[in-house]
Amino acid sequence: MSTNTTTVSWLAHHRPLSRASLRLFCFPYAGGSAAIYRSWTESLPWQVEVCPVQLPGRGSRIREAAFTQMPNLVENVAKDLSTYLDKPFAFFGHSMGAIISFELARLLRHEGAPEPVHLFVSGRSAPQTPCDHLHTYDLPEQEFIKELRRMNGTPAEVLEDPELMQFMLPLLRADFEVIQTYTYVDEPPLNCSITAFGGLHDDEASRDSLEGWREQTTGATTLRLFPGDHFFINKVQPSLLRMISGELYQHDLLNRD
Repeated sequence: MSTNTTTVSWLAHHRPLSRASLRLFCFPYAGGSAAIYRSWTESLPWQVEVCPVQLPGRGSRIREAAFTQMPNLVENVAKDLSTYLDKPFAFFGHSMGAIISFELARLLRHEGAPEPVHLFVSGRSAPQTPCDHLHTYDLPEQEFIKELRRMNGTPAEVLEDPELMQFMLPLLRADFEVIQTYTYVDEPPLNCSITAFGGLHDDEASRDSLEGWREQTTGATTLRLFPGDHFFINKVQPSLLRMISGELYQHDLLNRD
């Protein structure tokens, strides 16, 4: 289990908005950073304060050891984001980030802390869905890189740069270990509404497995599908952000004044 000491903010590319009525915390996929969400503020309603979460081992936190276990990661996120929970908030997470946000919501409930008003989960099967994928985080280097190519989430220019890959591999292995060793524990459903996003050609999260998110809340659940594979969010961002805005308005989560 990694040992981490927070030396910088857990938020990056964050623009505080005093008039905002809701904070949207955004969690990255495996190998990703807060930079994925740096432009979201420009496309979301003015009432939304986008809070991209920077996990250790990347971006401004490159010198910190990445976590390798979900419980330890979520506990540290909860502790260090606690000062930002003083107004209504929602979570968005893609793939690994979806499970981080889900487990964080459950941990906040356990601790009697404020809970999210909405959960956006993207590119990830419902957590209770049986997983038949083999562990890949500990594969020999060339086999691990082959798996990265198959998933189509790492740019070809990165995969073909030996020096850059040596830099990236420890982070990717750590993130894959976080998600591939994750164990779902049955608990009562959340109270917040959930929107699940998926790619029509995503081999990692089928429509049926996304439907399973309905079991994780007593509130409303919506399923939205986009063209693309597992990393559809990188290609349909304008449509995705319009849909997020619509969902927030539909569930009456934004101040219209």
